Amino acid sequence: MTNKLYQLMNWPKIEDIIYSECDNPHELLGPHKIGKQVLIQAYFPGAKQVEILFQESGERVEMEQADEDGFFAALLSRKEKELPLYHYVVKQADDREHIQGEAYRFAPQITKNDTDRFQNGIHYTIYEKLGAHPMTIDGVKGVYFAVWAPNVLRASVVGDFNGWDGRIHQMRRLWDSGIFELFIPDAKVGDNYKFELKVKGGLTYLKADPYGNAAQLRPETASVVADLDSFVWEDEAFVKGRTKFQTGNVPVSVYEMYLGSVTASEEEGHYANYREIAAKLIPYIKEMGYTHVELMPVMEHPLDGSWGYQVIGYYAPTARYGSPEDFMYFVNELHKAGIGVILDWVPAHFPRDTYGLSHFDGTCLYEHQDPRQGSHPHWGTLIYNYGRPQVSNYLIANALFWVEKFHADGIRMDAVASMLYLDYGKKDGEWVANIYGGKENKSKDN
Repeated sequence: MTNKLYQLMNWPKIEDIIYSECDNPHELLGPHKIGKQVLIQAYFPGAKQVEILFQESGERVEMEQADEDGFFAALLSRKEKELPLYHYVVKQADDREHIQGEAYRFAPQITKNDTDRFQNGIHYTIYEKLGAHPMTIDGVKGVYFAVWAPNVLRASVVGDFNGWDGRIHQMRRLWDSGIFELFIPDAKVGDNYKFELKVKGGLTYLKADPYGNAAQLRPETASVVADLDSFVWEDEAFVKGRTKFQTGNVPVSVYEMYLGSVTASEEEGHYANYREIAAKLIPYIKEMGYTHVELMPVMEHPLDGSWGYQVIGYYAPTARYGSPEDFMYFVNELHKAGIGVILDWVPAHFPRDTYGLSHFDGTCLYEHQDPRQGSHPHWGTLIYNYGRPQVSNYLIANALFWVEKFHADGIRMDAVASMLYLDYGKKDGEWVANIYGGKENKSKDN
């Protein structure tokens, strides 16, 4: 390594990258202007050779290995105002090669205003910012990932696009918001992914995306990158007219159903697809004269036996019946037939499954730390900390999400009494009174 390049490198921060404890990798990795030159640094664990490949010109520049663990650097003299787009050509120790995009040259897609509103619990479209979102930035296609995990040392995105190696795509912490973000050019719709979180003390574990829009079919637990904007809706007339259709003194007749009760025609005993369910359901609803269908929870859940009432993926239609686009088709077809869709929604509790919200960032982030406040003894589930603004924002935005993205006509809240009363389902000594000594849940006062 040249002496000049060696002197330009920040070795303590390089060590943070290598040990996967960096919460601002953009400060070091990617391209950085130094006078009339550009310093490019990259970390590819186990690689023995890395080249920079400029896309338009085809020019290749070999990077120097700064650390045997896989840290590479190159100092370039460039006349262009902006550095052209490039990829890395990475050769592993076994001589296998792969091309990887540059994830560390993009500005955050989340603003300070976004994080301030989220911290105050009033960002009602936060689902457009957190989670996984396919997009094009500066002409580069990829997926933008963001997660709220304020108490971790480091957050990474792992998935099909990086061999599930948490060292490769370490994320940037945004200010004091507790939000980590990263745009990954190599990710695409359909990829499985999770967030790898490293907490104080060194424990590292994987979590599904709280804002993920799709998930693997159980028993698999990864989130799946989805595109919610490509479906072509044909229910404009119904949506425009539904105010008159379901308000005032207009008669409403609701058919409640569990989607799992409809078996697939091809294989008896298996769940039917959302599309197949729509085809079977519409003639029956029309014949019986119902105006609306109320669906037991369609949100992702781990246990079939819960019928959806123990939700773990609030922003994803369950994969049991198909994809998000399949569920959009279901709602679209019912609307075209003049039938409204009401969704059961469960903001009262959530399951303890370790890949979900439970103890999310090494702390009781979504739930209360005191089990007398944070758990339901007879359901075996956890209770949301409604007094934490980001948690109430997560839930309020979720109700709006189903209306906005999936054209739901109404939300039916489940287990409301358990949210209103601190002693719900609990014996003496199993609950904590509010500051006035009562059983009413005043959230912010507790």
